[in-house]
Amino acid sequence: MGEKEILERLKKSVVEQDVEGAKAAAEDAVAQKVDALKCIDNGLSAGMKVISDMFDNAEIYVPQIIFSADAFMEAIGILSPHIEGGYSAKAKVIVHTVEGDIHDIGKNILGILLTANGYDVTDLGRDVPIGDVVDCAVENEIDVITGSALMTTTMPSQREIIAELKDRGIRDKFKCVFGGAPTSQEWVDQIEGDGWADNAAAAVDIIAEL
Repeated sequence: MGEKEILERLKKSVVEQDVEGAKAAAEDAVAQKVDALKCIDNGLSAGMKVISDMFDNAEIYVPQIIFSADAFMEAIGILSPHIEGGYSAKAKVIVHTVEGDIHDIGKNILGILLTANGYDVTDLGRDVPIGDVVDCAVENEIDVITGSALMTTTMPSQREIIAELKDRGIRDKFKCVFGGAPTSQEWVDQIEGDGWADNAAAAVDIIAEL
């Protein structure tokens, strides 16, 4: 069994939500000394990209994402000890629903997709005070702050996060990505955010670009 076949098995196991298949493929990769980082990038992550696109197109739903994420993480657990220097997350990301807003489905999906794509995710929950978001970002050396607003009345909380970062003189230390039904690219440009996404899969792509 060659490297190409193992990479394809890893990808397929994630797409098909096959946890046992992912573990078996990862174990075979280790046994055959296939580069572990390549297995993650070209196998597992490639599979999660397919899953993200399928979710974006309403071809699958949240339960399938969760099973794919399980397959991804099980394989990561087997492969990561074999990466020289260890496996490190792509970036540290905060997910939360902004202050005053209790909707969390979109936020939860984003957290799952980010975790399964190799990010270190801190989920602060819903209706999170602005000061708590910024404090967490500072204390945990976060790279990206995301915030979801599902009501027009809570959109200003996204602007207040930017304002709080500016007041503390640390705006340039973080990328800020916002989303939610009433928001738009125009709104995020207006509040001087770094990115806007209209769904969780798109947010993953934007964070990767940033």
